[in-house]
Amino acid sequence: MQGKIRRNDAASRALVEWCQEALAHAGTAFEAGAEIARRLGAHRRGELCEVGFWAPELLERRVPDGDIFLECLEPQIPLDLALARQEVHFQRTRVPVMRCEAYVWAAVEGMRPGSREEVGTFYALTWRDAHGGWHRILDPLAASLPFGVFAPAEYYDVAGMLAQRGDAAYFAALTAEEGTHAGGPVKLGPPTNILQIHVPTATLGGTLASLARRFAYMGERVRRDIPLEPSDQIWLGYDAVQLMPVEPTTVYETGPAFWTEGEDSEEAVDVVLLRPDTTNWGYDVVIAGMAAVNPAMLETGRPDELVELISVLHGFPGKPIKVIFDVVFGHADNQGLGALNHHYFAGPNMYGQNINYKNGQVRAILLEMQRRKVDYGADGVRVDGAQDFKWWDGESDELRHDDEYLQAMADVVQEVAGHRYRPWFVFEDGRPWPQEDWELSSTYRAVIERQRDPDVFQWGPLTFAHNTPFLYGFWLSKWWRIREILARGANWISGCANHDTLRRGTQINPKLNINTRLGDTRMEILDKAYDNPAINLVTYGAFPGVPMDFLNAAARASWGFIRNQDDRYGVKVVAEEAISLKWQVDDYAYSVPSHFRRLKELGFETRAELVRFMEFLPALVEVTDYDLEVIAKLLDQVDPPLAGPRPFGVETLKRIARAWMDDMHDYCNVSAYEPMLSAGQTEFNRALREFRRERPWLRGNLGPHDHFDYRQPVEGTVLFAALRNGPFGEQVFMLAHMEGGSVEDLDPLDLAIEGLQGEGWQVALRTPPIGSDYLGGPLSLHDSMGVLFTRQL
Repeated sequence: MQGKIRRNDAASRALVEWCQEALAHAGTAFEAGAEIARRLGAHRRGELCEVGFWAPELLERRVPDGDIFLECLEPQIPLDLALARQEVHFQRTRVPVMRCEAYVWAAVEGMRPGSREEVGTFYALTWRDAHGGWHRILDPLAASLPFGVFAPAEYYDVAGMLAQRGDAAYFAALTAEEGTHAGGPVKLGPPTNILQIHVPTATLGGTLASLARRFAYMGERVRRDIPLEPSDQIWLGYDAVQLMPVEPTTVYETGPAFWTEGEDSEEAVDVVLLRPDTTNWGYDVVIAGMAAVNPAMLETGRPDELVELISVLHGFPGKPIKVIFDVVFGHADNQGLGALNHHYFAGPNMYGQNINYKNGQVRAILLEMQRRKVDYGADGVRVDGAQDFKWWDGESDELRHDDEYLQAMADVVQEVAGHRYRPWFVFEDGRPWPQEDWELSSTYRAVIERQRDPDVFQWGPLTFAHNTPFLYGFWLSKWWRIREILARGANWISGCANHDTLRRGTQINPKLNINTRLGDTRMEILDKAYDNPAINLVTYGAFPGVPMDFLNAAARASWGFIRNQDDRYGVKVVAEEAISLKWQVDDYAYSVPSHFRRLKELGFETRAELVRFMEFLPALVEVTDYDLEVIAKLLDQVDPPLAGPRPFGVETLKRIARAWMDDMHDYCNVSAYEPMLSAGQTEFNRALREFRRERPWLRGNLGPHDHFDYRQPVEGTVLFAALRNGPFGEQVFMLAHMEGGSVEDLDPLDLAIEGLQGEGWQVALRTPPIGSDYLGGPLSLHDSMGVLFTRQL
């Protein structure tokens, strides 16, 4: 049973003395900040909770020591974090603190540490103004945020959670296999291939726990050698899983809040608690809480779910699956201004706020957030938008890229299950993006060439954002980029399908020159463009680098820009996304009772009615310069009248926008598409992945005896041919029909390619619909078909 909550004076003084010593002996502000940041937040030390805050705003406001407290909140009934709504009476204790310059410390007895089985004490720093009003400072380094970043944090026993992980043997074997360097931490290398996953749309449950159960289920089928269904095939054959950001994101701009206080007194407060239910693609972060897990992804409200998922993946039968975290430290949403003090920010940008990397303590805290998060057990880290890490150089009057910070990210040492290592790093960096000519001028090597480690990666030119492989002429228009991939793509992520490219594909004007050979409908064309057998054959059978697939594309599921928190710009975002209706939703899909139920409830009973409304909305957003009142009036005047909740008004438009986002989020869930998957396609894709995993040498750049070219003259068909020479005399030859008319009676082995001649070639893989009876010789190739041969010299 927990005792009375109170400050331990001796332990608190020891914290202050330690902080003073850290400030005194450090060579730079960053060095001091890095040492101190390790102890910021709330940490269990036996029966004590040590709490530290960096709160320079208290100095700036000249708040006296006697007006600053650690506010501890104990629920008087057991909390059930699975409830959608609950009203809870909290006992409040304000514990005096001790200060050291801009830092606030307290060692506290009686606080309850949270665990898998029990909810812990909630806490925040609080201060009283001259008028008796109270103000909170929330913990940006919180380990558990059951009610989001704008609510008090939960004191959590992180060390206890990590000590119970089920994959300790994996890390022992991993470090033994990789080896150490002069007694230092192990440096982990790249995987052979990657599956990118958006947790909320990956399973019907939409949580980390449900994703862990999905992999555990598949692992059991593999262990028992049970035949795999197409819905299993799309998940398997990968060396690594990359989770799109699992950090807390923005909250509803205009409510409801997940933590709302009512009656309160000095000793108690009543709180209405709502289970976080925001939907977001993960990249709209506020920076605060980056060491925690997004509570909207937690079935139980416990961060243990992330550790358990990683343990399941690391223990996958046959070969462990590595885990890559996707982290966002290059910008903050404007909501971050309400969660962090102003020292964290360096001014506005297109996403919200630039981060103040030049502040030594901010820099140290960001790196500490990263360290704590990756200590959950990740093998690799993908850095989102690395080109956005910038600082203002006053001498030259320009923004400069903070490559030193990117190097510091890659230098962070992790310790998991007693083993120290440095994870593999991949950076998304398209600098000089957003310069107008970035697609022409980006080398996609800016970070690779500046980092010390030889195995640092970047997203390659066919992976970064604006790629549309369903437009005629795409492949030859990208030929110059393909040549770059062949020559120096060993440290690039390859593949055309990811969360950015698939979304961009849904925004293309259907009136452009679309490759109609990919399918009979726009939905079929889009699906096959981003889950294309020929493209996969080129990516896995010929290109260097590390291939990455996106689960939603592999499942031929829908995808888009998913974010339901916007109030001010929500209607504008939906107007921009509305064109995806033409690519991802047909009349039948809309008519399914479970699809778009919120929009139907608002009066858009048919797809045609919604399409008509969405054709007017983008035009009016543009011509009115996004004046919602004018837009609503003009929509009411359309003749014949539009469907929907009339009369239109500002709040009505916002309701429609919210319904669109929530309905699209549900519509993108992979589980709805799994029953429709093709066995031939999924089996081929998995076999291709296994082929690549068995030949890690394919990651290397093409050598002087390798070949990659397209058939010339083109004559209306783009055929890619590649010959790769591996170690120990193995050769791999690939022919892929990328686009254009059919080619009849072509014998792939008769092509005039140096090194192709001779006997011994065997068919290793055939794209659908080429049958298993094809063992060589002439064949007919249509769009998206291809064949892969091997031989041993």
